Amino acid sequence: MAEPTEHPTLEVCLSPALLHLYDLSQKIVVVIDVLRATSTICTALYHGAQKVIPVDSVEKCMEIGRQLGAVTAGERDGHIAPGLEHGNSPLEYPASFIRDKILVLTTTNGTRLLHMAKDAEEIIIGSFLNLTLVCEYLISRKRPVMLACAGWKDRINLEDTLLAGAIIHRIKTHFDIQCDAALIAEKLYEGTHKHLMHHMQQASHYKRLIRHGFEKDIAYCLTIDGAAVLPVYRDGAIELA
Repeated sequence: MAEPTEHPTLEVCLSPALLHLYDLSQKIVVVIDVLRATSTICTALYHGAQKVIPVDSVEKCMEIGRQLGAVTAGERDGHIAPGLEHGNSPLEYPASFIRDKILVLTTTNGTRLLHMAKDAEEIIIGSFLNLTLVCEYLISRKRPVMLACAGWKDRINLEDTLLAGAIIHRIKTHFDIQCDAALIAEKLYEGTHKHLMHHMQQASHYKRLIRHGFEKDIAYCLTIDGAAVLPVYRDGAIELA
């Protein structure tokens, strides 16, 4: 009788403030910032952007944008950052605008987390928009996984936890999960997934974006497989796998 195959581990980090507690060196890290950085990255690449360069400051965004003749974009606290051309709304990046262009992006939470995860074996971008491809990739790679949630200024948020739960719900039989944060995320998703938008209305980030007029962004960012690409972060840029 064949010996059972040992499954790789899967863990969840619900806040960047906790990331230092984990060794990422042999893990695939899935960076999650549903509202809105990872959704915007997936959308831009799905619509034909050459690549996305995530940076941690507005000044660096502007500098690289000038050097490359790229689109500069980003937000701070939900608003377009002063000095940049565009914001962090995925709806700003249709194919008619972004195809064949380079997007330099800085955001409050997501781009910071990408740089924090630099020691990982691989870094991929996760959103509801590419949920199925992310799950299929993680299963196929058979490597330890960390689902890293960007949260909001180091605080746990609902939407990123929900996406982590959605991923776990689909792939858990392929992984060894001994992580309470993963358990919390999956249970949360199981209790809310039939009415995601309804439950999101209780979230702090939902209320924050609604105040700025971004209700359409929220509905779009919760669309499963709406931008089915697999972005990978390598050598300072995000491109399609």
